[in-house]
Amino acid sequence: MLEIPREILDAVITQAQEGFQLEVCGIMGGTGNRVASRYPMTNTDASNEHFMMDPKEQFAVVKAMRAAGEEMLVIYHSHPESPARPSQEDIRLALTPNVCHLIVSLENREEPVAKAFRIAAGVVEPVEINII
Repeated sequence: MLEIPREILDAVITQAQEGFQLEVCGIMGGTGNRVASRYPMTNTDASNEHFMMDPKEQFAVVKAMRAAGEEMLVIYHSHPESPARPSQEDIRLALTPNVCHLIVSLENREEPVAKAFRIAAGVVEPVEINII
């Protein structure tokens, strides 16, 4: 189970809506299974079908999380026009171990859907989200 504060999840959904029609992305930090912080990232691919995080931003975020005593818990991104499930590309590029992947779908823009997954060696497992 992944615990995400309501305000952090709302901020991710707002980022996805404001970034529509492109995929937006970011990282969440925390401890154990509880998210404590959100770091919006730049999608350097500027695409509505995939994302790539800026390596300099990633490095700065990892340093900030370490300084805060946090670890990377979640890599998130949006799907502007498709369901909240990992695409084949998402699965292929899920190379960071021990993190959850949160996908926000704006397929129905009036009712965004957020789902989390663990992806390892091509295997996708749903992760329950507890909004706190």
